[in-house]
Amino acid sequence: MRTLLSTTRDRFLLALQYQDYRNLWIATTFSASAAWALIIARGWLAFEITDGSLWVGIVTFAAIVPRVFSTPISGFLADKFDRQTLLRWIFALNMVNNSALAVLVMTGNAGPWMLTIMALINGTLRASQMTTASALIPNLVSKEHLMNAIALNQATQQGARMVGALAIVPLLGFVNIESAFWLCSGFYLLGFFQVSKIKTRSTGVINKSQSFLANLFEGFVYVYQRPLIMSMVLLVLAHCALTMSYESLLPAISEDKLGAGSVGASYLIAGIGGGALLASIFMAGVRSQSMRGKLFIIFAFSSGLGPLLLALSDSPSLSIAATVIMGINQAGFMTISHTIIQSLTEDHVRGRVSGVYSVHVGGSMAVTNLANAAIADVFNASAVLVVGGLIFVVIVFFSLGSGSLRKLYFSNDAPTAVGAAAD
Repeated sequence: MRTLLSTTRDRFLLALQYQDYRNLWIATTFSASAAWALIIARGWLAFEITDGSLWVGIVTFAAIVPRVFSTPISGFLADKFDRQTLLRWIFALNMVNNSALAVLVMTGNAGPWMLTIMALINGTLRASQMTTASALIPNLVSKEHLMNAIALNQATQQGARMVGALAIVPLLGFVNIESAFWLCSGFYLLGFFQVSKIKTRSTGVINKSQSFLANLFEGFVYVYQRPLIMSMVLLVLAHCALTMSYESLLPAISEDKLGAGSVGASYLIAGIGGGALLASIFMAGVRSQSMRGKLFIIFAFSSGLGPLLLALSDSPSLSIAATVIMGINQAGFMTISHTIIQSLTEDHVRGRVSGVYSVHVGGSMAVTNLANAAIADVFNASAVLVVGGLIFVVIVFFSLGSGSLRKLYFSNDAPTAVGAAAD
């Protein structure tokens, strides 16, 4: 048993030996669990109030769309100011925001518009937190453990779907919905305490000879001038839009396939989170660049097929199994893509590049969640899943024609060195 634990630690949990990284990892687990629990609770409340998917899509859109406008600014702030201090403020403000939302739900004042406004605030703070944390991680571990650190961080981000969903199931089923919002506030409070323990101080580099806007948009210039990074970002954009924008569909799928209401939506998210957690931990143990490339193309194709399984499933057990498969493929794809982009980025602009990445990811998911909800009310949620999955499979096939991505998929060589401008 001791040998097994030692092997697990040395292969999969290397980054957790660093105290500051461990504190951030725990804080991220709490915040991500709160975020996913909020998506379920807000979505179900909107569905229950309006008896349709459109407002679920609007509320989900509001929670995700801040990645488009807030992350370039938060990336700039993460390069200008101390990243740990910035994270502490973000956690504290999110705790206050969610406590206010819990009070509004308790007093019956949380209508669709209020849910949307509070989701917008929560999403802005969450997007800022993710961008700042991504910029801080490379400063908390040694270079040789960066891939493991990013993979473990992705494990918390993805696995928190299961933690957050299962945490609120008994509250939704046996207590009341407002208690779920209070639980999320507690998660943010615990995360604040963990972030406060981080001792490492780090900032990026802001060119004082350039204007504010020039510094703000340097991340976009950096990404778009580097073919491999740009290709990765665009592929991730398509992946998130077509295979991961399902949050606004879950209440309808739960009703149609499971007949289980808000609890059923929680189980669907938990299934995705469980599969995502397994994939992320597995990726934490992958050290070979060539293996990473092969897994990337496999996860890419499989990510397009996963939504089809959920759409075609005709029983609760098959639906849950389909979500586990979706979680495995999507988390594997996102873990590898995020690791590659971070490994190719220089630290002085890392916050702003993280912001650019988040703009593409969050923007695509926000817009597509809203569109999916509107389409689902006209057709049905299963049809939306099928079309999105098939389109992404086609995109992955055509990506084989990109020289930058083909080298990544099949070459035994490591990706372009950090800071390189072209292949």
